[in-house]
Amino acid sequence: MKTKHKPGLLGRIIIAIALGIGCGFFFPTALCRAFATFNSIFSAFLNFTIPLLIVAFVAPAIADIGKRAGSMLITTVGIAYLMTFCSGMLSFYTSEAIFPSLLGDISLPRLETASGAPEPFFTIDMPPLMTVTSALVLAFVLGFGCAMLPDMTSRLKGILGDFCNLIKYVINRAIIPLLPLYIFGIFLSITVEGTVGPVLSTFLTIIAVIFVLHIGVLLLQYLIASIFSGYNPFKALRTMLPAYATALGTQSSAATIPVTLERTIRMGVNRDIAGFVIPLCATIHMSGSTLKIVACAVALMLVNGMPVDPMTFAAFVAMLGITIVAAPGVPGGAIMASLGILSSILGFTEADNALMIALYIAMDSFGTACNITGDGAIAQIVDRVFGNAQKETVSGSSSTPEIAD
Repeated sequence: MKTKHKPGLLGRIIIAIALGIGCGFFFPTALCRAFATFNSIFSAFLNFTIPLLIVAFVAPAIADIGKRAGSMLITTVGIAYLMTFCSGMLSFYTSEAIFPSLLGDISLPRLETASGAPEPFFTIDMPPLMTVTSALVLAFVLGFGCAMLPDMTSRLKGILGDFCNLIKYVINRAIIPLLPLYIFGIFLSITVEGTVGPVLSTFLTIIAVIFVLHIGVLLLQYLIASIFSGYNPFKALRTMLPAYATALGTQSSAATIPVTLERTIRMGVNRDIAGFVIPLCATIHMSGSTLKIVACAVALMLVNGMPVDPMTFAAFVAMLGITIVAAPGVPGGAIMASLGILSSILGFTEADNALMIALYIAMDSFGTACNITGDGAIAQIVDRVFGNAQKETVSGSSSTPEIAD
């Protein structure tokens, strides 16, 4: 018997968008209000979950990194964060420069204030247990505490790991399955309100720009790495193409680690250093995800008539590089983890965040491919800095498994 092929998350999101637009032209008002009610409840639950998600992702990640403290770790984390930050700011300045002309006169009124948007029958108030800032501070305190006092906090670290698995379970079993229905409701409301044309035009423009941007970021990263390593950047990128292609197919940094590791070693990076840098950067290096989120945010702010300020975005990108640490373990985890600071720093509404989710997932594989391909450039730099000293820096790294050709 042939097994039915279920569409992935991207396929379900695309179907939800198409159905939402189509149904918006003929659904009766009562049915539109029913979906608006679902969206209101789901959005409230999502906002309640965001601070918990931040603590669950960030605290265990800091605790795990801390136990391997050393100069190579500090260098790798610093380079990964710097590349992520620079990628975000490059995306901001590029988007700010070209989106006004590309988007033209497209104007998108805020969905919550639009007169034609369907109203929910009722709402359920689910205030978060803490603010996003409080969640980040708590995550730092718990994470660094477990890293610096491993003997005293071993049980706490286990609890944090269990809490992280619990939140991932909630995301995978509750939020992700219902996400297409949420996107359906958003596009249903947009169609009823009459702004679906500008939204789709904005989507297509953003996707095209981000595709070009992430290729440019990879070229820049390998050009910078070549200054340190002496490797030919174009030959290095060609060597990493299988890892890039694998990431496009799997949409998972973790699943691509074996291929990324093999191609990084093939570039000439020391096996021990590659075995340390590549798995670590699969968690902490988020250049592709950051440039996507920033470009989408700039475009939506421009069409919504919101002010776009470089200093505000610098603060946003700086926080984003920390907030989305360890998010690759969950489909769409980066955008889920960023919703809190999109609201608190950039002033995004629930409808804005829903559009961000749809846009991000539509390009999820490109961001993942950019993330993991850039890991090879970081490995080149670390290899040049530490050379043959890796055995003294990374205990047990010689146990890196052999990679079959």
